[in-house]
Amino acid sequence: QVQLVESGGGLVQAGGSLRLSCAASGRTFTNYFMGWFRQAPGKEREFVAAISWGGSTAYADSVKGRFTISRDNAKNSVYLQMNNLKPEDAAVYYCAASPQSWLAKNYYSEFTYNYWGRGTQVTVSS
Repeated sequence: QVQLVESGGGLVQAGGSLRLSCAASGRTFTNYFMGWFRQAPGKEREFVAAISWGGSTAYADSVKGRFTISRDNAKNSVYLQMNNLKPEDAAVYYCAASPQSWLAKNYYSEFTYNYWGRGTQVTVSS
């Protein structure tokens, strides 16, 4: 059974940092790219960042320069370092995995991803 389990969410003041982790089990995600999405109350789920098996990355404009995605293939894990958090970053953050080619540049679309975690809550106080 494939599982993606997020952790590391919590409450932080604006300007603070959090590091989210996503641990995958049930299979090895060789050649999969991994993504982070988020969903705030009353809003649609939106793309945050993605990383290819080889370490290429992509970010939403709203988080560029503040968030960093990374992965450890040996540990079957992906991370999201979030710095200088803003109240508008508050949301449930989801980890996802896709078998598609990174070169197709479809990592922005949630429909690209086959596997999803249940999410971890990030709250940012102003």
